[in-house]
Amino acid sequence: MTKFSKYVGRFAPSPTGDLHFGSLVTAVASYLRARSQNGKWLLRIEDIDQKRNQKGSTYSILKTLELHGLEWDDEVIYQSKRTEIYRFYLNQLVEKKLIYKCSCSRKNLINYYKNLQTMEYVYPGICRNKEIENNVFSCRIKALNTFNINFTDNIQGSIEQNLEKEVGDFILWRNENIASYQLAVVVDDELQGITEIVRGCDLLFQTSRQIYLQKCLNFTTPNYAHIPILLNKENQKLSKQTKAEPLKNINSKENICKILNYIGYDKSVINNLYINSKNSNDLINNSVSYFNLKKINKVISVQFE
Repeated sequence: MTKFSKYVGRFAPSPTGDLHFGSLVTAVASYLRARSQNGKWLLRIEDIDQKRNQKGSTYSILKTLELHGLEWDDEVIYQSKRTEIYRFYLNQLVEKKLIYKCSCSRKNLINYYKNLQTMEYVYPGICRNKEIENNVFSCRIKALNTFNINFTDNIQGSIEQNLEKEVGDFILWRNENIASYQLAVVVDDELQGITEIVRGCDLLFQTSRQIYLQKCLNFTTPNYAHIPILLNKENQKLSKQTKAEPLKNINSKENICKILNYIGYDKSVINNLYINSKNSNDLINNSVSYFNLKKINKVISVQFE
């Protein structure tokens, strides 16, 4: 039986399509970081938004991870089965008088300030003191802190954000009667005992919201490490929305070597790993001892080639 350290990492894809190269970069980086710390690597399927899920995507994601030598620990967690858990923690915040109902749509916010860093409208508290009578509403948490939230990202360095001025009150329960991403991810990270989150820089400025929510729920704040996202030829984030091509599992060894180049491995090391590894499982396992978080570029994005 493997004896793990206290380190627990995770990978949390949404089953909205097959994995693409950008997703696999995050998976490999988080996996190698966990294994380099002799820690666990957990897998969570963020399938809470059933309308966006695509049939067969969960199986495809699991198969792609396996064929690239990424073996997770413990059972896979599915957010779609955890609604009552999220509701329990929402009610804790209701009892603290931090939550209020909101009937605003995005159209209501187009005349207000837009944060150009996150490309989101800063919610000005329209419904904070309103009585909402209709049955369709979301639930927002009051961003009460007038001070800045600071954290040190293990790749990007010092990050500072004022939630009240740069985000506003944000949604924790959606009007479809499901938990928001922010609530679900914070609850799951706490209950799974995650000690460090390695993920893409597209979520860097979501982190302050999650730290605020952790404090409101008396949760432990994990460490964070945000890796550069990959951009396509149009300088768009490589994603399912921008038509990123699904991975070709038959090229698993080549895919891994390409990823190692993006996360700071020397070319000579990559060549030796490729030559001396029989398959993708060997390649991933042999790569662990060379992983160094400090070698990952301290930039928000890099061009995908």
